[in-house]
Amino acid sequence: MRISPEAAWLQFNRRVLLQTERPDFPVLERLRFLEIWAANLDEFFSARISRAFLEERGSEGYKALLAEAKSQADFAEDCYRRFLQELEPLGMRVLSPEQLSKAELRYFGAYLAEEVAPRTDLIQPEGLADLSSRALYFASGEGLLQNLIRLPESIPRLLPIPGREGSFVRLGELVRHRNDLFLPHPAKLYELRVIRLASLERSRVDWDELPEALEARLDGKVSHLEVEEDFPPHWAEAIREALGLAAEEVFRLAPPLDLRFVGILVAAGPGKERFASRPPEKPRRFIKNPWPTLDAQDLLLCHPYQDYRAVEAFAWAAASDPKVEALRATLYRLGRENRLAEALIAAAKAGKDVAVLLEARARFDELLNLYWGLRFSAAGVRVLPLPGKKVHAKALWVQRGRKAYVHMGTGNYNALNGSLYTDLSLFTADPKVTKEVAAFFRALETRHAPAPILIKTGPAIREALLEAIQKEAHKKGQIILKVNHLTDPAILAALEEAAEKGARVDLIVRSTLTLLHPKFHARSLVGRYLEHARVAAFKNRGKWAVWAGSADLMPRNLDRRYELFFPVLDPKAKRRVLRLLKSQLKDDVNTFLLYHDGSQRALWKGKHDAQRP
Repeated sequence: MRISPEAAWLQFNRRVLLQTERPDFPVLERLRFLEIWAANLDEFFSARISRAFLEERGSEGYKALLAEAKSQADFAEDCYRRFLQELEPLGMRVLSPEQLSKAELRYFGAYLAEEVAPRTDLIQPEGLADLSSRALYFASGEGLLQNLIRLPESIPRLLPIPGREGSFVRLGELVRHRNDLFLPHPAKLYELRVIRLASLERSRVDWDELPEALEARLDGKVSHLEVEEDFPPHWAEAIREALGLAAEEVFRLAPPLDLRFVGILVAAGPGKERFASRPPEKPRRFIKNPWPTLDAQDLLLCHPYQDYRAVEAFAWAAASDPKVEALRATLYRLGRENRLAEALIAAAKAGKDVAVLLEARARFDELLNLYWGLRFSAAGVRVLPLPGKKVHAKALWVQRGRKAYVHMGTGNYNALNGSLYTDLSLFTADPKVTKEVAAFFRALETRHAPAPILIKTGPAIREALLEAIQKEAHKKGQIILKVNHLTDPAILAALEEAAEKGARVDLIVRSTLTLLHPKFHARSLVGRYLEHARVAAFKNRGKWAVWAGSADLMPRNLDRRYELFFPVLDPKAKRRVLRLLKSQLKDDVNTFLLYHDGSQRALWKGKHDAQRP
């Protein structure tokens, strides 16, 4: 069975939503998944639906996508109400204004007048075409739609009630209650919000052009409208027509809209209702001095079970070591705070030759990368020009005297990700590898297409995988692929042929799998940690060949990005990766089995938890 990438991704988001029902998760962690689901659905309508929105609107397939998204949204609203009941015994409540005392109402009236009303926009119906993506609005009027109120995004959607620990009131409900502070004349208010497509118009944008491109993104087409269930039908129709949407692109939902705000409840809840802490294993000898360890052998770490701070320590060791002459790094999603980036800045200030390929076009992180670009440039770090293809590779190269050292990984150089995502880190001083990584950076620096031989990038990743898959196309063959997305037609066709010829094909695909075959053994793991590592393993007649890297197996990643897919050569590191894969194939705690008819089944109550190695 073939399904579209958009439909496969929505199936993944349903798996996320179903985590709200996990019997083994504390209530606040289940509630956190409701927040994650809501943010994911916003991302779907702002980015992942782009192709279908632009090419397939009105088709049955497109309508089916919207029907699935609406079904999830209705389920999520029911979840929210069930969570409110579950939270009450914990002393946590979301109250209505009618449940507040007179003194509390006076306080919040003053709060609205002092903090909210001055930051609130009152918009006439003529401004409908300019509604901001993801902002929460209220509509009002007498008969006809007359006003729109935009709530300020700088103020939390849930406000704590002074003197009542654990109790909150929704900002939107307070605005409804005191609408006289926001409107010329008191009137009933109704919630609505829109989502716009948010992809950059130009993929080949360079640093000097990025601010302009980000400004242009504000004009993206509206792909989605949400209104509360009691929203006047003639107003909703007028807004729909003004935004150029079809009827199925408008969702009527029970308020409150935009459930991302439940993260406030998660943060405020009691610690006993969160996951117990799991301190990661620390490779202490390596952290103290990485060079002797790597002179002896490669080191492979599995995050977050082994401390991501080892990666940061490697960068800081290079920055502070007088023998280190040069550093190179590819950087994608750094976040606002990043110790590895600070290490690169410190190295440049110490007089070392430091250059970075900072991928300014990382979707939704472009502004933060502009920030880091300024910081790097001011410190003397050379920020390399952006090539025509987006650079998604994860590599850090260090020249120390006559010897080079390299870190390559499957995840971003981001400490928060390192504590929440499952990823692999490979450190090596193997000259076969370090020379190729150095050549990769030289090619980027001189604006040439990288063409490593042992390590693979671009279409060469597909070619290497196709060759390996074809060698396994027999009754004793075995293939294990672990990725976030598997949509490449050539790779899927090769896997199908191998399975038909008797090979065992195990697919661990977190999010998007667009071919479901009766002879595939396909599963998705969704649990405490976000599965993020990309790994390929081939039995190779008993001499397993193992690869890892930054690339998901999608045409976009293989043809329009520079990724790095590297062989795991060290025997001990290879055994560790194979143990990880085989553990995930046994998992019956976090697993959804993906069947060839498009259905999926959760395995939650077993005894083998791959996320507790």
